[in-house]
Amino acid sequence: MAKRAVHRRARKILGEEPAALVWCELHKPIPTPPKEVHRAAGRGRLKPGHHWLLYVGAVVFFFVVVPVMLLDKLGTGRRDRPNARPSASGRDRDRDHGRGRGQDPTNHVFDGDWSLTAGQLLLHWYGHSPNPKRLVMLARDRVCIATSPRRRLSPTKADDFRIVAEFPRDQARVEGEADQPRGFATFRLRFADGSWLEAGRLGEPEDADHFLRTING
Repeated sequence: MAKRAVHRRARKILGEEPAALVWCELHKPIPTPPKEVHRAAGRGRLKPGHHWLLYVGAVVFFFVVVPVMLLDKLGTGRRDRPNARPSASGRDRDRDHGRGRGQDPTNHVFDGDWSLTAGQLLLHWYGHSPNPKRLVMLARDRVCIATSPRRRLSPTKADDFRIVAEFPRDQARVEGEADQPRGFATFRLRFADGSWLEAGRLGEPEDADHFLRTING
């Protein structure tokens, strides 16, 4: 379970004991909005920030691992005859597969309408914090989303998160099935205007189980 510091902070900023809470993330990248929509929303970031160790790893990969792989591939190419060109049917299959990947502009993250509540929330999602983790808290009469301003945080110990969005219960509800496989569980925030937003990567299995049971209770 989330540590006492998390629950203590949640009680403090809510003014009451949360019925349930869970750390979560957008389980897929935010789709690219139309340029004019992104501009009108202030051109906020659409991707989470990364820790500096990730950049170090990327540098090592491109300047050490990639050259080694290329040299190995060139050596193999000299020993082997080039493969036959792919057949027309194979090329058609690849082309069709590529089209299939691009057919869903929402990426199963939201309903697709940037002008509605879910779309507007996504446009400012990483503007509140570059960290991908969000704490969804269920209070007596509202649903709240909180985050820490830090780039890195420990979900079990975070004590500096703040509410960045809240919705009365008649304007937002949480939907999700109980007993989902751990590690694959998701839920949706569904808003009164018909828009929805899906989150996954639920943190702390006990919190996730309790959260899903609560919204189904």
